[in-house]
Amino acid sequence: MQKVCSLPEAISKHVQDGSAVVMGCGLESLIPFAAGYEMIRQRKKNLTLICPISDMQFDILIGAGCVKKVIAAWVGNVAAGLGHNFRRAMEEGVPNPLEIEEHSNFTIGLGLKAAAMGVSFLPTKTVRGSDFSASKQFRAVRCPFTDDELLAVRAIVPDVAILHVQRADSEGNAHVWGNLGVVVEAARAAKTVIVTCEELVDHDVILSDPNRTLIQGFLVSSVVHLPFGSHPSPTQGYARRDNDFYFDYHEKSRTREGFQRWLQKWVLDVKNHAGYLAELGEDRVRKLKPEGNLFSPPVSFNL
Repeated sequence: MQKVCSLPEAISKHVQDGSAVVMGCGLESLIPFAAGYEMIRQRKKNLTLICPISDMQFDILIGAGCVKKVIAAWVGNVAAGLGHNFRRAMEEGVPNPLEIEEHSNFTIGLGLKAAAMGVSFLPTKTVRGSDFSASKQFRAVRCPFTDDELLAVRAIVPDVAILHVQRADSEGNAHVWGNLGVVVEAARAAKTVIVTCEELVDHDVILSDPNRTLIQGFLVSSVVHLPFGSHPSPTQGYARRDNDFYFDYHEKSRTREGFQRWLQKWVLDVKNHAGYLAELGEDRVRKLKPEGNLFSPPVSFNL
């Protein structure tokens, strides 16, 4: 099966209206913004978005009218604070009302881990006594060995995981490093995995460093070569965080009208990711690329 395809092809094939999509799994890094923009261009609707913290990506998708439900620990703009579209949706139902399934960062990870393991829940001692611990995604249980009271976290099974990585081969075997968040758990929990990568490499490159192969090809349905596919979030070794972009979005999205103008410029008026990078400009993209190298000491894989 041919796995390498364009971003529009991957989104069209795997993300349907009503899909549950986990994305932004690396917390503040490796957020697949380009994939989110393509979902907006294709006018996906009634999505359930899953993530501990997706920075402003969820706020953009909410404002674009793509989202029905959010399963998350936090939605907003890490650098600037709250997410204006999220707030409008919750307070005013604009552009659509939102259903919320609230978690902590840790319980999102447990829910995805449970799905990855093929079990219906995993137990924890955290969030007991919180104001959302009585929600339907949690249940009080007794340990069969100690009789301690625990909280069961229901498994979270996404339809699709969209994961940005540093490099992958044509079969989807992927090298990932830096802040991993719940990348590994999401890859194993989802029914379908789309990998977007900074570099598309030969399989021999993947074999040269097996410890970094955190996503295995048999899990992956589509591979997209997409340099700067995480912009404005960072990808360690390839792209710095574009702080100015975050603050500009925060200011523009304070009003519904301002957000719509922002969306038109950065998403709807550009045909694809190449057009988005052209709008950013070569000079800005160049300045966001890390300079020099900070290599770790070499290791030997000889047996």
